[in-house]
Amino acid sequence: MMNFLLGTVAGALIACIATIAAARHPEVQTRLGLRPPESTALTPAAMTRAEVPCRPQAGTPPPRVGDPEMLLSKRRFWNVAP
Repeated sequence: MMNFLLGTVAGALIACIATIAAARHPEVQTRLGLRPPESTALTPAAMTRAEVPCRPQAGTPPPRVGDPEMLLSKRRFWNVAP
């Protein structure tokens, strides 16, 4: 009987802590109706860039597998924009 009582108290305590922790999140508060839903602001359309082909230089051969330059080569990051 004591095990049942202690288990019930422990389960209730865990349920209370989980409920309080979940209710602290804004998404859960919105779903429960504790906070009004956020209005969606109109944003301008995304700017499109002119398509520029981003290719490595044609005159350089690809590095061999196991070459020490593979890890630290600047040509490896040719497609990363500054």
